[in-house]
Amino acid sequence: MKYTQVPPDLFKKIQINAGIIVSAFEPEMGAITAANILMATSGGCSFSAEPSFTDFGEDIDNVPKNTMELKEIESIEVKLSGTAVTMDTAQAKSFMAAADVAGNKVTPRADLKAEDFKDIWWIGDYSDENSGDSAGFIAIKIMNALSTGGFKIKSDDKSKGNFDFEYTGHYSIKNAETVPYEVYIKTGEAA
Repeated sequence: MKYTQVPPDLFKKIQINAGIIVSAFEPEMGAITAANILMATSGGCSFSAEPSFTDFGEDIDNVPKNTMELKEIESIEVKLSGTAVTMDTAQAKSFMAAADVAGNKVTPRADLKAEDFKDIWWIGDYSDENSGDSAGFIAIKIMNALSTGGFKIKSDDKSKGNFDFEYTGHYSIKNAETVPYEVYIKTGEAA
């Protein structure tokens, strides 16, 4: 059983529970505002940041495929997806990607505007200390997020409506080198 072990700080490095999706977060303070919680979810959320690569050596004679000096990242596709169980006009507008709200009416648009892209955060409990002002968290900021999964509802008899969503983080021409996500990890501290 020499190799059937776990790290001694295992419970300080585990992310637990489903997390929340918010419009604003202060990672330095670990502060959230309930009004910034965008939706309630069911089944948790999924985040991915998948790079696409170019291998400049793959077609050169005598150069092995995947030679590190000749490989470059083309882009990184950033996605956050899940299922929402709450809906209002602001969330419907967001899920539609391009839309306008007037009273209780949400009208889709065929063109995107700069204000359709908004930063969103996924924040989850982290570590064995995850309550109070010194709670641990893992927070992922998705920059210039836009709903790319469309507006969907799945209803069922004697059940809640489900709204599947997918947000994609976007690069900006203003700073094309900035990958559209950041990760913050804070271990909780005993009060």
